[in-house]
Amino acid sequence: MKIIKLRRPISAGIILTYKCTSECKHCMYACSPRRENVWMNKHLFEFIVERITSITSHVYRGTRNRIHGINYGFHLTGGEPFINFQLLSSYVKSASNIGLPSMFVETNCFWCNSDNDVVDRLTILRRTGLHGILISVNPFMLEYVDFRNVKRCLRIALNIFGSSNTMVYHPYFYKQAENMNIEGKMAFDEYLRIALSKGYSLTDIFNPYILLPMGRLCYQLNRFYDRKDAKFYIGEECLDELTRPWHIHMDCYGNYIPGYCSGISIGSVWSINEMIEVGVDLSDKPVIEALSKGIGELYRLAIEGYGYKPLNEGYISKCHLCLDIRRYLALDVGGFKDLQPVEFYEYL
Repeated sequence: MKIIKLRRPISAGIILTYKCTSECKHCMYACSPRRENVWMNKHLFEFIVERITSITSHVYRGTRNRIHGINYGFHLTGGEPFINFQLLSSYVKSASNIGLPSMFVETNCFWCNSDNDVVDRLTILRRTGLHGILISVNPFMLEYVDFRNVKRCLRIALNIFGSSNTMVYHPYFYKQAENMNIEGKMAFDEYLRIALSKGYSLTDIFNPYILLPMGRLCYQLNRFYDRKDAKFYIGEECLDELTRPWHIHMDCYGNYIPGYCSGISIGSVWSINEMIEVGVDLSDKPVIEALSKGIGELYRLAIEGYGYKPLNEGYISKCHLCLDIRRYLALDVGGFKDLQPVEFYEYL
């Protein structure tokens, strides 16, 4: 029996729902308007908040009301949390009462159609205990969200939360959109045409330090990347990513998701203390057990044990190879406890 121990989380995203107003080509979590309208229930939410507040109390002592950055603190996310503002505001109040430190919400600004709407909602959240906000902007989101909404939200958020508690992810793309004089929504092909005409390169647009080669991007945007044979990646390790303490996620189904590795469930968040103190028994989690030894072991397991066939065109990253294997195992084979939620693979 193999056991891995998780490191104590110092930052996390609480995925309230996978429902979203957009279906961005790069989404790491395969969020979509077509996803089931499932939201985290209050009992699970308060359990998660109580546990992570207790676990991280020593980390944020004296600084609980300050946003520390994208990889520190705790963000309420999705999907799109503002689809259900009443639930969002009630959960902010609950989390504030419990004492969740460095709490911020992530949004794509679809709802920011007027100054009054933005002022009203952000003021309510601020008064109920939210510490800050993260505003998402990238070329793929702009296919669905008016850039004027993004600018409106940023302007008002700076007044309500202040500059230290207002983040844009990513300021690089915000500046790029400003330089391109974007107003309204814009299809990605048009964005690409204008950006290239203004001297941006493909590397500028697909900045590898911002757009991580994983999730939906691997399938919908792989034509823009160089690809390698599967054997190029089989020496890559994954244990550190599986057990890392920063920017992990806990979703509305109760899955403990390592880092950005959506579609992998280390276990139930109800067992978070046990997973940290005792460890995770991998005897019924063959995918995670293989990955804990490296991508090469998962590749061998998939080919020899389940008939996986490598992609002739190759892969853009080790995450692409891992994801394509997991997609095959989840949808074509099925029955894997550690490949959850299955809907993630269906909406890639």
